[in-house]
Amino acid sequence: MSAQERSDALHRVLFGGNDHLLYAVLDGASISNLPLLLAQHDIVNICLFRGELDPELAQTAPYLVELPAESPFTKLLFTKGMGNHWGILVHSKDDFRTLRMHFRKFLSVWGPDGKPLYFRYYDPRVLRIYLPTCNADELRVLFGPVDAYFAEGEAADLLRFGFSGTALAQQQLTLPPMESSVKDA
Repeated sequence: MSAQERSDALHRVLFGGNDHLLYAVLDGASISNLPLLLAQHDIVNICLFRGELDPELAQTAPYLVELPAESPFTKLLFTKGMGNHWGILVHSKDDFRTLRMHFRKFLSVWGPDGKPLYFRYYDPRVLRIYLPTCNADELRVLFGPVDAYFAEGEAADLLRFGFSGTALAQQQLTLPPMESSVKDA
């Protein structure tokens, strides 16, 4: 299966038949020159870290991104980002500002020693392990304005996480495997 066919399958799954907007929380530590890439593609985005950042930190920071269905950047994400843990995808009916405020709340957690730690929930390898450990109250907070989270699985698949108000729902969406691995943008 070609990268284009895989991208088309992702497009059908993520944009087909719903009235949700698609967003991503992308990991600058996994995507070389993410701020420049977003600027080149003229994509609505914002760094989730607050304030003026050191340029090196800005390169590795998480960014909230709105993904238009027909954007070349969306296609790039689907073809080169999947399988390379570029970030997580989100369906929501809420606006960009609401999601920015929501996702900023989870950037740090308290360690056992009482010190703050960065929480890299936007790494799909973290999210897919973390969500199933949460109780209903924690899920209610984590989902907030989010209707569904999507994270790449360990195989050539996409995991969809939803919340019914009482329990986490997890669905494995099988995608066509790619012929060859593409690592960098």
